[in-house]
Amino acid sequence: MNVEDRLFLNRFNADDRSHLKVIDPEVCLKCKRKQCSPSCPSKCYTIQDGKAVVAYEGCLECGTCRIVCNEFFNIGWKYPRGGFGVSFKFG
Repeated sequence: MNVEDRLFLNRFNADDRSHLKVIDPEVCLKCKRKQCSPSCPSKCYTIQDGKAVVAYEGCLECGTCRIVCNEFFNIGWKYPRGGFGVSFKFG
């Protein structure tokens, strides 16, 4: 079973409040690497007009985004509220 098939087995209970935040979208304009987008395994980050945009609903809660944003520390990350977030079904 490939990675995409395994990820498909996960289930998400999305909160109406995001647990991910781009702290200051203007700071993204200074970032040359834009590592948040290609590094996120569930593709929660896209770059639009030079700024990171978050779609938190499919987040795997791995924390990669906050680790790779190590130049400006511009990503606010916390676990979702109780009862919300990802439920891993494989492995």
